[in-house]
Amino acid sequence: MATAHVAVDRAGKFRKVCSILERYDYRPSGLIPILQAVQHEYQYLPEEVLTFVATSLDLPPARVFGVATFYAHFALEQKGKHVIRICDGTACHVKQSLPILSAIHEKLGTSEKQKTTVDALFTVETVACLGACGLAPVLVIDEQVYGGMSPERAVILLDDIKMQENAGDSQAAAATVNGEAHVN
Repeated sequence: MATAHVAVDRAGKFRKVCSILERYDYRPSGLIPILQAVQHEYQYLPEEVLTFVATSLDLPPARVFGVATFYAHFALEQKGKHVIRICDGTACHVKQSLPILSAIHEKLGTSEKQKTTVDALFTVETVACLGACGLAPVLVIDEQVYGGMSPERAVILLDDIKMQENAGDSQAAAATVNGEAHVN
């Protein structure tokens, strides 16, 4: 029975990819926008999906993996629901971005090697520049820019996100009655 569930999950995964490939008429010249769409769908580029894309476009897998690893925009590892990018460019570094990064790692239990939390809620990335030097030190959480950061403010932001996530989980649990989900 568990095998059937896994097969359904895999079929669903490839159905989404097929839809993306259809949008680009299975053209190999559309490889980069196809990979962008796949990453948007999954938050990263799963290895089995890259192999499927290569086969579907009649491209060597090495070419598809080469493109995926060449561009820094593409991620080959799964990311958390909330992606935190902290700038360590010159302006941010001079204005003490590293203590902010340390506070975030300490709060979340992450590190430079373990970028994603165990619960897959957060991923922490360091970037060379976010292009907001006048707001240094800067971090971005889910495309929202936060300037003038401090270690304390960063921890408060994380606590707020966790509180919102817990509130969402509580609402979802409250909507479930006797094992059945109810929609208002």
